[in-house]
Amino acid sequence: MMTLKNTPLIFGLSFVLSASTAIAQTPPLQDMPTRAEMWQMILHQQEQIKKLETIVGITTEKVAETEKKIEATGEILDQVALSGGLETSHGSSGATTVGGYAELHYNGGKKDQIDQHRFVIFLGHEFSDKIRFYSELEVEHAISGSGQVGAVEMEQAFMEFDLTERTRASVGMQLVPVGIVNETHEPATFYGVERNSVENKIIPTTWREAGVMLSGNLNDSFSYDVMMHSGLDTTGYGYKIRKGRQQVGNAPWKNTAVTTRVKWHGLPGVKVAASFQYQDDITQSGGIDEKATATLFEINTEINRAVSENTSFGLRALYAQWNVQADTARLLGRNIQRGWYVEPSYKITLDENNAIGFFARYSLWDNEAGDNIDSSFRQTTLGVSYWPHENVILKLDYQIDNFANSLQEDNRVNLGLGLQF
Repeated sequence: MMTLKNTPLIFGLSFVLSASTAIAQTPPLQDMPTRAEMWQMILHQQEQIKKLETIVGITTEKVAETEKKIEATGEILDQVALSGGLETSHGSSGATTVGGYAELHYNGGKKDQIDQHRFVIFLGHEFSDKIRFYSELEVEHAISGSGQVGAVEMEQAFMEFDLTERTRASVGMQLVPVGIVNETHEPATFYGVERNSVENKIIPTTWREAGVMLSGNLNDSFSYDVMMHSGLDTTGYGYKIRKGRQQVGNAPWKNTAVTTRVKWHGLPGVKVAASFQYQDDITQSGGIDEKATATLFEINTEINRAVSENTSFGLRALYAQWNVQADTARLLGRNIQRGWYVEPSYKITLDENNAIGFFARYSLWDNEAGDNIDSSFRQTTLGVSYWPHENVILKLDYQIDNFANSLQEDNRVNLGLGLQF
């Protein structure tokens, strides 16, 4: 097969053969062309050479253009793969990304039930390199209707704007920047079949509010978030924090909450974060009923460091406490609500796609810690997780309860299947 790089050689051989043929067929001297005729022959040959050079140049340009198109197509495919979803064009510009996650759980013990706990669809759109939209729609417990077994809920729906290279703003319904699991809770990202109880009873994960958030990086080691948003409403729930989530559904907004967070990530595999929230009244009463000022302080750390080429050590630890200033909350012991947990883990990478991890977690929480009555919950969880793929996980754990009220204990085996895409 002839290639462009062999073209000069072929032209040279053709010229030699032509010259040889011309010599072999040289006529007698009396038939030799005149000097003028020879000059015309040379000019004609030069025109033919220029035409051939033009053809070769055009072909070379076409090859270069084709190579550029192939490279551009490859870059687009790489971007789609890295986004974890499918991108399609919508409107005059931008791309839409689709993703999601799901969890199937079996809980033994007194529960002894199986549950399609969550199915979440993520939909995002990038209007430009500085303006984006994110949303998540969730179905809990498989069905929602007259039986009210579960719920269909909007978990997120907000716009994000890049203000500078280090600063961005987001507006809409979004996750409150507090704790470890509240913002990152896809099943393949945490140990245990169920999300830990401290980030369920004290930090009411998944906790979302409507508001405006400013986020950015102070430098390579520190980042921050400041969010002004709708707040809790514990009216009718006796200051139970989790019950106070309004989930942005016709939610009273007579009182605004403010949450701030500072995060340090100055070492590879190490994060330390602290959050503080203030709400002037978590009853949203506007002064009609008892006013209850509430503050939340939370600090956590995440460590994931390599031990060897195929093994790593992990550690999660968190402490959180609410202080509620209200007479009724004080009588119920709910003026102080706190909890903490520590979770070491060890992960072994078996090959490119397979990994197995072991963990232990000790948790303590008390939503009525403001009185002298023991109302605490202590729980130890031991378990193993297997990743046949980095985005697919199989889970097994055993929880041991040690509650102040022993009737509420439920030692049990839990099994889970999780995926994200």
